[in-house]
Amino acid sequence: MFLYHILILNYAGRLEGKVAIITGGASGLGECTARLFSNHGAKVVIADVQDDLGHSVCESIGRNSAHYVHCNVTNEPDVRNAVDEAVAKHGRLDIMFNNAGIIDKPKPSIEDVERGDFAHVLDTNVVGPFLGVKHAARAMIRARRGGCIVSTASTASLLGGAATCAYTCAKHAVVGLTKDAAAELGQYGIRVNCVSPGGVATPLARAFTGMRAEEMEELMSAHANLKGVGPLKAEDIAEAVLYLASDEARYVSGLNLVVDGGFTVVDSSRTSRMVWNIRQE
Repeated sequence: MFLYHILILNYAGRLEGKVAIITGGASGLGECTARLFSNHGAKVVIADVQDDLGHSVCESIGRNSAHYVHCNVTNEPDVRNAVDEAVAKHGRLDIMFNNAGIIDKPKPSIEDVERGDFAHVLDTNVVGPFLGVKHAARAMIRARRGGCIVSTASTASLLGGAATCAYTCAKHAVVGLTKDAAAELGQYGIRVNCVSPGGVATPLARAFTGMRAEEMEELMSAHANLKGVGPLKAEDIAEAVLYLASDEARYVSGLNLVVDGGFTVVDSSRTSRMVWNIRQE
């Protein structure tokens, strides 16, 4: 029985002694993951542009476990500073979660998409993770302790028509960035993966669909391939990121971990049309 309790405690502290940066950690998936990481023993640096929310989240997690730094992921000095501040404060960086992202408003046709709007989405959703990988790798390579980098992709990385053109392009690129970085950084013991959430009722997704959380969860559950387990929650994605960040995934690199209840394994043309219809309602 004593050994059983020791094993349970060790399992509960899956990130004990580790330091993690989470971009976009002030709300949505990032906030949920920050809380979960902290519960598992990690020191968390929340990097976001939502200063008030970021400080509030750190306060509720506990100042001994969470620290906030203002960071616009499209601004390289901000990303560099977030990494340097994490290392200066905690002496190390073990996990980088490139989670910050945006989505543009859907347009009737690709002809109506402005170049500036397209570029803005790619700047945040592709350049942002690239800068996160770049500066996390810089710190991890110097420390010679390995490390883990995770980025948020999307089921839009696997099919077309599930989001806007810009968002779909960006999330496909995140998967490419993940694979290439995994290939390059493996020699340093650094693992690089991404996670592709299905339809989660985050603030970003609700803004995109124009739905309340309950409405979106009900609709996505009705069209889900996996039945009887309830709607997909932010906590489910956070648990997937926790797995990738933990030593349980010590030999997992270059993976796009899809968490969508099998949504994308069915006929892609049907799923694409269904999601496109949601966007137009």
